[in-house]
Amino acid sequence: MALDPATAGLALIGAGIAIGVAGLGTGIAQGQIGAAAVGATAENPKMFGRGLTLMVLPETIVIFGFVVAFLIYGLV
Repeated sequence: MALDPATAGLALIGAGIAIGVAGLGTGIAQGQIGAAAVGATAENPKMFGRGLTLMVLPETIVIFGFVVAFLIYGLV
């Protein structure tokens, strides 16, 4: 199903916004989590694994944003 150029352009802008906002939110979250994880690891080295696990969790937001962008791009 082909879209007209104006609709296709808006769909691609939406896909860009989806992945851009997801990346921005993840960056903000990882900055705060990373600072807390480094502080916790400095006090107790056994906290490294837990801090690393918490650093990975926000990355799923970017993956979801990429999936949404890919699905939108599939419409064009």
